[in-house]
Amino acid sequence: MTSKANKRARAKKIALWSFLSIFLGAMLAPLSGYMYVAVGGVAHAQAAEDTNPRANYWRAVREGFTGYSAVQGQEANVLIQNGGHNWRQWRNGPIANYGPWLFALVVAVLAVFYMAKGRIQVHGAQSGEKVLRWSLFERNLHWINAVMFIALGITGLSLLFGRAVLIPLLGPEGFAAWAEAAIAIHNLVGPVFILTTAVIILVWIGHNIPKSHDIEWIKQGGGYLAKGKHPHAERMNGGEKVWFWIIATFGVAVCVTGVILDFPNFGQSRDTMQLSNLIHSAGAIIWIAVALGHIYMGTLATEGAMEGMTTGYVSKEWAQQHHDLWYEQVKDQQVSDARSGSTTGSPSTY
Repeated sequence: MTSKANKRARAKKIALWSFLSIFLGAMLAPLSGYMYVAVGGVAHAQAAEDTNPRANYWRAVREGFTGYSAVQGQEANVLIQNGGHNWRQWRNGPIANYGPWLFALVVAVLAVFYMAKGRIQVHGAQSGEKVLRWSLFERNLHWINAVMFIALGITGLSLLFGRAVLIPLLGPEGFAAWAEAAIAIHNLVGPVFILTTAVIILVWIGHNIPKSHDIEWIKQGGGYLAKGKHPHAERMNGGEKVWFWIIATFGVAVCVTGVILDFPNFGQSRDTMQLSNLIHSAGAIIWIAVALGHIYMGTLATEGAMEGMTTGYVSKEWAQQHHDLWYEQVKDQQVSDARSGSTTGSPSTY
């Protein structure tokens, strides 16, 4: 019995060490490639350089040295522009990889806010008195710009993430057809969108100068985090001012680089085009991410906010609660509910 027990123990030990050897071998075998490169890579590279008389030539080509080409045009004599490799790494790396995670994070935060806090309701009974918040001109400007923003967002994101997201859904042929349409829509809508964005900045910049009470508004999360009185706000509250300055900074950068990309034959170098593409993509991702919050605040988060941008009017109680400082300036101009329903509105002077 003792002999059999010893044989079993020896067999178990052999099996155990055999398993460990196989496991360690499987883990260490792939590392042999690194050892090969470390030990022999330099020598092989030197040998390849010694045996390839054109190595220095192609090294110069990748550095962007000019040669001669019968093709006429800017940078036509540059055979290989090495910046394209760097552009591709940034575009297909950090921008394409982290952009979707930023969108997912924003949507998750907004969902948690909605489930935890719900909707901000208008306090008290409605008196039927209303004040004009957005003129017909302002509403039309906003909605035209918003529709084009959505069109540009959908087409732009399709081109940026299409390989990873849409090809598995549409197939190569289907994605190719959609990509061609998306490029045309993006390039045609873009210049008109830039004009409306410029008008928005000019029309509303006077209402978006930051004030000290805007900091308090942001600290209280626009009333979400406050249990007492709603934070003070002028015609534009702290959140709307943040959104405006996102447009005036990131938005302007996206618009400027969009013009550079949309009209490539105005003397731009390939370096300029590649840098513009990176700024355009990264800036658009940030702009869209913040726009998700702006859309949420104007629809699900705040009762009565959407009514203002569709009819032009908001209730007296809504104005007192959300924009008390502005309401004090316009309360003498309030009208009844019936009159506001039959009024189309005119360009606002306040």
